[in-house]
Amino acid sequence: MLYVDIPSREEFSRLADVRSDVCISIYLETSPLRQKLEASKIQLGNFIKQALQGVMEKGLDKRRLALLEEELHSVLEDDDFWDLHARSLAILATPDSIVTYRLANELPNQLEVGERFYLKPLLRALTFPHSAYILALSENQTRLIEFFADVPAVEVAVPNMPTHKLDAMGDAALNDHHYGAVHHKVRLAQYTRKIDHALRPIFASHDYPLILASTEPLASIYRSTNTLPNLTNETFFSNAEHLGISELVTQVRPLLENYYQAQLKALQSRFEARAGERRVTQILSDAARAATFGAIELLLINIDSSVNGTINDEGLITFNGSSDDASYGVIDEIAKRALATGARVLAVRSEDLPPGADLNAILRYPL
Repeated sequence: MLYVDIPSREEFSRLADVRSDVCISIYLETSPLRQKLEASKIQLGNFIKQALQGVMEKGLDKRRLALLEEELHSVLEDDDFWDLHARSLAILATPDSIVTYRLANELPNQLEVGERFYLKPLLRALTFPHSAYILALSENQTRLIEFFADVPAVEVAVPNMPTHKLDAMGDAALNDHHYGAVHHKVRLAQYTRKIDHALRPIFASHDYPLILASTEPLASIYRSTNTLPNLTNETFFSNAEHLGISELVTQVRPLLENYYQAQLKALQSRFEARAGERRVTQILSDAARAATFGAIELLLINIDSSVNGTINDEGLITFNGSSDDASYGVIDEIAKRALATGARVLAVRSEDLPPGADLNAILRYPL
């Protein structure tokens, strides 16, 4: 399975507030297969040399330089740390601290050095989960399966979850054939309610999609007792107990793609509705002011865009065509300010935005 530790939105906000004489942001391509991680370690070593050389040439205090080198090498030389990884690794370091995040999404190798961290790639990890779950449900078998983009799926052991109807009902279910179809559906509802109760702790800390694989009437009965908000609308109608894990994942994966596309279409519909109310902007200067004064409700930003400059306390942008010590990514700063005032922020690809736009914002009130 993937070993992922994605930052919470609160952690992201804290990282966005960090200011230091030097902030190192490193993003590495990694692999869940340990034998493929040597290339990642070599790349990290090269990035460390490049970063230290750059800050030394800019006159960083030698004691601070030594502390930074120690922080970075504490990751590079930690053999235990390199045992478990996902598809990308984020390393964010100052001379005083270092944090790492193993990410499920694929990010290109990248090094950024400045007075603040470069965090836009982390926003992508917070936007859409890169794993999902299947609840393979029948009267004779219950399985929870976690699956990923390109590594083998795994069955998850769920404490207190009944593995079949008899497990949930015990001896009480043995005589159900005497009572007819209505009583049978009552027993199935008791069965699915116990499953839902067992699943709640699993999904309490994240909202990864849950796809139901079952047949009628059990599928409808499960949905009637479900309390998990991440259960997707589509059901894979099949007797899943006859399918192995890999075969089940192969057949269910298109439903996950449908789920993501449905989310994006729903957002597009929201933008179209709010545009008629003058509550939408794609203009950076307007979005910067709106974010500064807490006026953004929902923000989509282009993960691939790069616009350098600064934003003052009044939300006014000064653009800078080249990166220097004073400038930073203004779209990142808009996202950070929007998050700090309770906005939902999503990092998307350019094709999910209006043509030519670096962002798209829904405002809490009209312009």
